[in-house]
Amino acid sequence: MFRSFFIFLSRLPWAQRLITHWKFSWKFASRFIAGEDRGSAIEAVQALNNEGLNATLDYLGENVTRLQDAEASVVEILALLRDIRQAQVRANISIKLSQLGLTLDADVCRQNVIRLLEAARESGNFIRMDMEDSSLTQATIDFFTGLRELGYENTGLVIQAYLFRSQADLKKLEPFQPRIRLVKGAYKEPSQIAFAQKRKVDESFDALVRGLMISSQRFGAEPVSPDGLIPPHTAVATHDTVRIQNALAAARELGLPQNVYEFQMLYGIRRDVQTDLAARGHAVRVYVPYGTHWYPYFMRRLAERPANLWFFLSSYFRK
Repeated sequence: MFRSFFIFLSRLPWAQRLITHWKFSWKFASRFIAGEDRGSAIEAVQALNNEGLNATLDYLGENVTRLQDAEASVVEILALLRDIRQAQVRANISIKLSQLGLTLDADVCRQNVIRLLEAARESGNFIRMDMEDSSLTQATIDFFTGLRELGYENTGLVIQAYLFRSQADLKKLEPFQPRIRLVKGAYKEPSQIAFAQKRKVDESFDALVRGLMISSQRFGAEPVSPDGLIPPHTAVATHDTVRIQNALAAARELGLPQNVYEFQMLYGIRRDVQTDLAARGHAVRVYVPYGTHWYPYFMRRLAERPANLWFFLSSYFRK
């Protein structure tokens, strides 16, 4: 109920206006968000790179209601690609298709994504399509496979372990040798299509990690690129230390070198685990969001861990 309530709030315009109006909200949200502008995000990535961590940058925004807003996001992300190249930081980019117009005009969205992939290819960079709620799962997969068929190999996909369909999706995607980020899933989904129990989600996550690692061996188990921009085929995205240990055990059993898979974690969460893994020689990539449309992302972070909410509320009463 707790998680569902905050995910519900993340979609309400009146709640967004109320909470973003509170001055202390940004103070707390900035623990998870690198800043509201591109320069702040690049500075955050530089600091992470100095600690041996790679990054993926996300210009926040989703579910746009006007195509001009989608165009504005394209312009910003193109500028972000230029800034990454100029600053020579070790970062690629993550996008959401609903931010680029998918729910308004699929053809416009496709052209927007192609513009970004062309620019990324010119600078030797990589763009991953984030997975959103289940209403867009098939459309996102179709976008990915369509773009790969057009020859765009510098793109990857996210798969959510809590969905029943994910095992079958990965099997269908194998011919494309995809670069996959595996996550547990952060949206509220119906029990008819997704695991509700944490234990079941964890079991699915562990099984999918192992499957991805086995598949990557068949693909040739390519390592993270030397410049940190191109990820390996398997990205294990979790802050759960048990899941991390199980992934490491699977990699050892399969004889995988440390650089042919990577761990991904969110900016501002479990920095101790991030730096520890990096110090032990594992590839770690931090998901770094930025921008003014931070409210939905922030609410999902509150929904994930009760401790985040209690800290947020205590900040309110101390303000």
